Amino acid sequence: MPETKAQIGLGAQFGIGAAAGGPYVGAAEVTRVTPAGWTRNTVDATHLESPDAYAEFIAGLKTGSDCTFDVNWVPAVSDPLLAAFEAGEGYFQLTFPSGTVALQFKGIVTAFAPGEISPEGKLSASVTIKPSGKPVIVAVP
Repeated sequence: MPETKAQIGLGAQFGIGAAAGGPYVGAAEVTRVTPAGWTRNTVDATHLESPDAYAEFIAGLKTGSDCTFDVNWVPAVSDPLLAAFEAGEGYFQLTFPSGTVALQFKGIVTAFAPGEISPEGKLSASVTIKPSGKPVIVAVP
């Protein structure tokens, strides 16, 4: 039986760039990330003579699904995540733990939400990015 090629997430890195292709600056201490994915809309093409009274659909536009992640937040005057939010859009890269491939996409930071502050809790924040265009997997040099 072949050995698994599964990986754990330790070592993945999330970065922000000023232009497509980078360079990408680390986006704080990321503790959890749900990468951007791929979805496709469907368009109802049902007509009065659709066979067996079943709805018919055709493929619609493709969309990148939201990328969400949490960070150990250290409030600072120059925070790259808040700067990306203020800029309206940016370029993002998630390098996978192998270090050989990455997911790159242009996107809009739609949410930057600091977490609850408590006496013994760490400061955290949650970030949501809506991809604009096609997320792509690329080789890392």
